[in-house]
Amino acid sequence: MIADKLQQVHERIARACVQAGRDVQSVTLLSVSKTFGADAVRDAVAAGEQRFGENYVQEGVDKIAALADLRPRIEWHLIGPLQSNKTRVVAEAFDWVQSVDRLKIAQRLSEQRPAHLPPLQLCLQVNISGEASKSGLRAADVAELAHAVAALPRLRLRGLMAIPEPAGDFDAQRAPHRALRELLAQLQSAGRTTMDTLSMGMSADLEAAIAEGATIVRVGSAIFGSRSSPG
Repeated sequence: MIADKLQQVHERIARACVQAGRDVQSVTLLSVSKTFGADAVRDAVAAGEQRFGENYVQEGVDKIAALADLRPRIEWHLIGPLQSNKTRVVAEAFDWVQSVDRLKIAQRLSEQRPAHLPPLQLCLQVNISGEASKSGLRAADVAELAHAVAALPRLRLRGLMAIPEPAGDFDAQRAPHRALRELLAQLQSAGRTTMDTLSMGMSADLEAAIAEGATIVRVGSAIFGSRSSPG
C-alpha cells in the first residue's frame, strides 16, 4: 500500500516538474512520518525512500532508535518546533533541522553537535504568510539570522522552509511559495551562495511549490494516510 502511494506521489512530482520545465532530479521528496510508527517507515524504506521528516522531537528520537538497523540508509529531518531544552538530543540524532527561527536554538545545536558527525544541515523557518499561530521568522528578520547562523561551527545553513497558509486555487497557492523563493534569491544575491534549499509544499500544494522552485517537498498524508494535523 505505501509503495503504491509513494509511486503516485513520485508521479505527481514528475508531472509538476515537467509542467514547470524543471529536471525531476531537482526536487527531493521528504516523507513526513509523524504520528506513524516505525513499521510504516520501514515499509517506505523497503520501497526505496531514504528521507523522513518528524515533527515531534521525542517521537522522532524513539523512531530513530527503533530503526537503528536502517540508520545508514535514512536521512532524518526535524521539521517541527524545537525548544531549547531539547536541542542536545536533536543535535545528536538528526541529520537536518528545518525549523530554526531563533539564534539561541542554532547556537545550542552548534555547541551540542557531536564532533564525529557531519555538520548538521539547517533551514530557517519563515512565517511567510504572517499567521499568528505559526512558528517562523518574519521575512524582514531572515537576513540577520542567516548571517549569524552561517558563522556557527558544526552547522551548514542550507536554505529556507515555510508552511504557507492553505489556499484554494493554484495561483493563490503559488503566491507564498513565490515570496519564499524571492527571499532566498535576495539572500543568495547578498552573498549567501551556499543556501540552495527551498523546503516548501505538502500533499495539497506540492505542484504550486514545485512551480515556484521547491527543492524539497514534504509529503505525509498522501503517503501514509490521513492524520489529525496537515501534511
